[in-house]
Amino acid sequence: MNRNTLWGTFAVILLLGLAVLVSKQEASSISPLNQSATAPKLMVSQSDQLNQLVNANNHFGFALFAQLQPQKSQPQNIFISPQSIAIALAMTRNGTGRTTQAEMTQVLGLEQFDAATVNASYAELIKTLNSADGDLELAIANSLWVNQNISLKQQFIKTTQDFYQGSLTNLDFSNPSAKNKINQWVASKTANQIPEIVDSISPEDALYLINAIYFKGNWTNKFDPNATTEQPFYLDSNQTKPVAMMSQTGDYRYYENEQFQAIRLPYGKQGQLGMYIFLPQKNSSLKQFNQQLNLANWQEWLKQMRSQSGNISLPKFKLEYDTELKDVLSSLGMQQAFNFAQADFSAMTDSAVAINTVKHKAVIEVNEEGTEAAGVTSTGIRITSIPQQPFNMNIDRPFFCAIGDDSTETLLFMGNVVNPQQN
Repeated sequence: MNRNTLWGTFAVILLLGLAVLVSKQEASSISPLNQSATAPKLMVSQSDQLNQLVNANNHFGFALFAQLQPQKSQPQNIFISPQSIAIALAMTRNGTGRTTQAEMTQVLGLEQFDAATVNASYAELIKTLNSADGDLELAIANSLWVNQNISLKQQFIKTTQDFYQGSLTNLDFSNPSAKNKINQWVASKTANQIPEIVDSISPEDALYLINAIYFKGNWTNKFDPNATTEQPFYLDSNQTKPVAMMSQTGDYRYYENEQFQAIRLPYGKQGQLGMYIFLPQKNSSLKQFNQQLNLANWQEWLKQMRSQSGNISLPKFKLEYDTELKDVLSSLGMQQAFNFAQADFSAMTDSAVAINTVKHKAVIEVNEEGTEAAGVTSTGIRITSIPQQPFNMNIDRPFFCAIGDDSTETLLFMGNVVNPQQN
């Protein structure tokens, strides 16, 4: 872009750090985010609106995940936080007008809400998730980093601060060291899991809007490291690689059909958050599973889960994933926000700006560690059923996983694990 242009650019950067907790002491070193005293609380009568918002977010997440799948090749490692992306775009949406806002509203599935309801519902959701389980570390942080030559409108700033607890910092974008301050904030909010998100800053950039979701959690019932053995993981029908496979026996929420096996592994003493793992049957594939993955099927599958005893073998895995979402969001219908001739961010600033990049970066690490809480029962409705034989679930081939909060039904993270040790 020519330096003499009148158009400014800004980036929506979404990131998260995710790792399994190594020790309780480590968890206590990261303090929860302070809640804004000015963020309004939803009345009980508005709980349905919060549920509708979560459904909209989850629907958006599955649609986005489908767009990230390779169309012609086999599935690849993908790991995203649909909640992080939705929150960042919702904050950005507050600065838009006319067609730009209408497109973002449609992509996020927020047509049934007015602006006040959307922001109040997000405030309640963030508050609920940040206090989900005292035994876990789950924090959502938002920030605005503004070029000192750009003036943001006070209402946009107030909305970001009041409803999203977003901090505001003015920087001199002509100084290359400005990116270091942004990256330092990123590192601090992700416990150094993501030390850098901004590669470079240009004086032409207007602002960076950043959302970070950080999660660290113990398994409710940890895997015994002595039971971890090296076993083959089938990358495809012809190629294997050795992986460290964890094993455990217990009672789990479980579901199986002709296409896949599914299990929920809870975190923390309360078990409110858990990891869902879907393993395609040997006569099926992860690609076929991804083609069925949508909100309606997801909700139906979770309803079918029942408490059942069984054996599970799960590979230790560590993934890093980053992607540019501009084309993906455009394909979903959010186009004008990226068009320098048409973008309307008049509710954000009087300067002529458009979104130049939407970056998403994520990491996940899974190992044996967990809360020493033998005999703690997983939360969730346990439905009595006819006794069944213990199941065996050996996750030795590509699978889908997601981390969700049962209280709100929010999907925080989701991804394909095709190669457990990609590095």
